[in-house]
Amino acid sequence: MKTFRIYITILAGLFLIVSCGNSTKSGQKGNVSDIDGNVYSTVTIGGQTWMAENLRTTKYNDGTAIPNVADEAWTELKTGAFSWYNNDSTSFKATYGAVYNWYTVHTGKLCPTGWHVPTDKEWRVLTNFLGGELVAGNEMKSTTSWNRDGNETNSSGFSAIPCGYRNYKGSYGSSGKSGYWWSSTPYYDNAWYCVMFKGDATANKFYGRTQSGFSVRCIKNK
Repeated sequence: MKTFRIYITILAGLFLIVSCGNSTKSGQKGNVSDIDGNVYSTVTIGGQTWMAENLRTTKYNDGTAIPNVADEAWTELKTGAFSWYNNDSTSFKATYGAVYNWYTVHTGKLCPTGWHVPTDKEWRVLTNFLGGELVAGNEMKSTTSWNRDGNETNSSGFSAIPCGYRNYKGSYGSSGKSGYWWSSTPYYDNAWYCVMFKGDATANKFYGRTQSGFSVRCIKNK
């Protein structure tokens, strides 16, 4: 009888361990809406919950409109603004989302309530979980958007796409070749971002001008 009780106790402990592990298992799916009513797929990766699509809101989460700056005034801005790639919402809004300058990020009001733009440290937690910056890109890239080099697996479910950028002078470029995503972490007069390139397995971190227009992925508050 005593042996039987011990056996049951061991089984119960194993069940508890498995149940707890499943509760934070990577790959869990969900969704979140922004203040414009856009609905985004989400995915849990190593305990972090990320949007699996690029942000495309035109308002801060307090309802304030974000200026859409399509002309050369972009390069002089010291306040928040967004635009659509090539100023073409019809072609790019649904797939690429918007590009935002870093001043929008700095407001702390860009993501839906309960979410935020990831810090550089949170980006590094993600890439470290996926094996480090030298290989994480292939685990994060969509398998349908990079003109397949044959190495993208999207095993994480992050579904990164090569949506290009808008540089600090206001020009657009690199669509289909690279993707850039802001962090909320400043670096002197610049700010950190994550970048991936076609034909390259990396998900590197660099810093760039705050006037640049990059994509945004939000991460859920803990």
